[in-house]
Amino acid sequence: MERKVRVGVVFGGRSGEHEVSLISARSVMGALDPRKYEVVPIGIARDGRWLTGGDPMARLEAVLAGKDEPGPATGDFPPGRITLIPGIGPEGFPQVDVVFPVLHGPYGEDGTIQGLFEMAGIPYVGAGVLGSAVGMDKVSSKMLLQAAGLPVADYMVVYRERWQERPDEAISAAERRFGYPCFVKPANLGSSVGITKAHKREELRVGLALAAEYDRRLLVERGVDAREIEVSVLGNEEPVASIPGEIVPSREFYDYAAKYLDGSSELLIPAPLPGGLAEEIRDLAVRAYRVLDVAGMARVDFLLDRNTMCPFVSELNTIPGFTPISMYPKLWEASGLPYPRLLDRLIELALQRFAGRRRDRVTC
Repeated sequence: MERKVRVGVVFGGRSGEHEVSLISARSVMGALDPRKYEVVPIGIARDGRWLTGGDPMARLEAVLAGKDEPGPATGDFPPGRITLIPGIGPEGFPQVDVVFPVLHGPYGEDGTIQGLFEMAGIPYVGAGVLGSAVGMDKVSSKMLLQAAGLPVADYMVVYRERWQERPDEAISAAERRFGYPCFVKPANLGSSVGITKAHKREELRVGLALAAEYDRRLLVERGVDAREIEVSVLGNEEPVASIPGEIVPSREFYDYAAKYLDGSSELLIPAPLPGGLAEEIRDLAVRAYRVLDVAGMARVDFLLDRNTMCPFVSELNTIPGFTPISMYPKLWEASGLPYPRLLDRLIELALQRFAGRRRDRVTC
């Protein structure tokens, strides 16, 4: 009997998207075919501890529920121990064939943990260090997309220090450039955490203060009266795009509550778009994916101006949500690729990319 592939599913993490990561990871672990894979759950607590003993998922969920976490078990490792990398750590740390990081936000989606896996020589699902880092950073990604000629909505960057020292100056600059409404976001975060739609000066002030809690760079974007279109992209050197879908948020925009809490946002799959526009958006999604050097997977989000029908690339999510209501797997399912087969393909792509990197020359 052929040996099962040991898949280390890493979840939790030290970001504001910790809870979303747990939901996504539980969905992934439940969909991995037990005939093919042996799932090895690996949790990362908010304080940076790696949890591999007992039931890491149950332990992290207990903390979220306000219950006492069970005491340390074999395989609990504190932060700052670089030897505790899967595959090369001390006895008791799991040996895996491939890692599936289901970590949203900083310290999971931004290239940091990808660099850890690179140094350890472990195959992993998703983009590499560069693609992860620029995909996570909304400022850098917009600059690269603009340089490649892709359409992005007008934006400006406010540094936290400037905001804290001269708040009225930063607010006035945004008002002169955009007026209202405008959006404020942390440069490095996802799941709509820390995002504000400002309709007036006081809301802009509150939004900048909120974003400054999460990042040192704050992004202010022109408000566009737009439909929210999303495309799932899959592949390494030859990426392919799913059919587009549309989010009809239950609130004024697709914020955290609309995504995960009230459950009443509408997902339109496929998005009601003319055929030519749908193909244009799919092409833009693949082009953006290549510009940022993404691999494995990404969800590419667009703002479609209701007046001009011009699509703007909003952002790329290199570890998109895998919850039961997440667009990334739903779009592939509607495109003919069911959830379990999608996970198969992502693991195949991870192993292929790892094999390709091993062919790279590392000596002079």
